[in-house]
Amino acid sequence: MSAGGERPFRVRLLRQGVGFPQPHEAEALGMAARRYAWLREVALCVDETPWVVARSVAPLKALRGQCLENLGERSLGSWLFRQPDLVRGPLYATRHAPGFAFPGDDRISSLWGRRSVFQLGCKHGGLSLLVQEYFLSTMADDLALPSR
Repeated sequence: MSAGGERPFRVRLLRQGVGFPQPHEAEALGMAARRYAWLREVALCVDETPWVVARSVAPLKALRGQCLENLGERSLGSWLFRQPDLVRGPLYATRHAPGFAFPGDDRISSLWGRRSVFQLGCKHGGLSLLVQEYFLSTMADDLALPSR
């Protein structure tokens, strides 16, 4: 994260496992809401301060052999953007807060978010992966961005 300059950057794994997607997530992926999915929530931190929180969702049946559960505290992008058949769908922006809990004090809020669905072709069995990122007030404060 170059905006952080020389300060240390890390991915903090908040939660990862199997569960049901939220209805809007299932809709974005074209799957039934009560089907199991792989869910991953992380905080992207600069100097241990969360700047971005992210939630990724993929239909569980499409994940076979992808080894995404082994990412640990590596970024999903470190795997995703190395896939030669990656296609990114449209970006959608929102001013809604994340639909999941993230660490921090009550003064941290989400300013805006974005999401898109990534498709990996037939080589990967047609994997669809929803990535949602929410940019936090802590990032705006640390970068001294203009008043919001």
